[in-house]
Amino acid sequence: MMNTIRSKQTLIIAAIILLAVFLFTRDIKGLVKPKKETSGVPAGGQLTSAGSTINLTEVSTAAKNSINANLAAEITTLENAYKTASEDQKVNAAKVLAEKWDDVEQAVPSALYLEIIAGKERNLNSWLAAGGRLMKAFDNTQDSLISPVLLQKANAAYTNAVALDSTNLEAKTGLGITVVSGMGAPMSGIAMLLDVIKKDPDNLKANMSLGTFAIKSGQFDKAITRFNGIIAKKPSPDAYFYLATAYENLGKNKEAVEAYLNSKKLAANPTLSNFIDKKVAELKTKN
Repeated sequence: MMNTIRSKQTLIIAAIILLAVFLFTRDIKGLVKPKKETSGVPAGGQLTSAGSTINLTEVSTAAKNSINANLAAEITTLENAYKTASEDQKVNAAKVLAEKWDDVEQAVPSALYLEIIAGKERNLNSWLAAGGRLMKAFDNTQDSLISPVLLQKANAAYTNAVALDSTNLEAKTGLGITVVSGMGAPMSGIAMLLDVIKKDPDNLKANMSLGTFAIKSGQFDKAITRFNGIIAKKPSPDAYFYLATAYENLGKNKEAVEAYLNSKKLAANPTLSNFIDKKVAELKTKN
């Protein structure tokens, strides 16, 4: 019995990680993705108070090493302009850098500059922008040292946003997702997301997060209902992939195959297509 449970848990985690690798680079927001175990994220799922911070200079250097040399040189020029800017010009210089880093798909440095901007402007939109980019960076990074810090920063940004407007659904959704992802007791985050759904039943981010949490917790029937509802409103490759994962874990292989093929069709990603072709062939042998 225990071996069966462990096998299912392994299947769930493997499927979600594969989806993350293939699809999260497409700026899919609001998903709860299992992270590699880190010293800052204990087994219970709640982050401890991490003493570590993120060094912007080090992050920038690493990011520049992964992009075109000409683009890296352009960013270095912008960074120098930021460092020498007067206090009243630093926000504008930071905005230019945040946008440039986002253009080259480097979410971590982009998020850190948006956090700097939010700390200066301290308005709702700035905190929402910082929270969203920090969660994108958290979803995308494979760095186990900075991952929990990014989540903490996102939680702080959304907490500040909620403090400014407790009725703002984007702020409440973001805060709920950070809690579900490790910043507190998961059920309190679920409660936040369910409250958002009551006010906005079609809220994509909240529904996606609730659906993926249902998969992680083994509530596959609930996940199927959630993702079918999402697909009825806005079909997407990630929603179909998660739906397929839920069907597969219930042994509904025919439905899983159909959902996987729909994910493949919408994603049009060669690597994902190859994975799905193998998965479909495997499931068909079980029918």
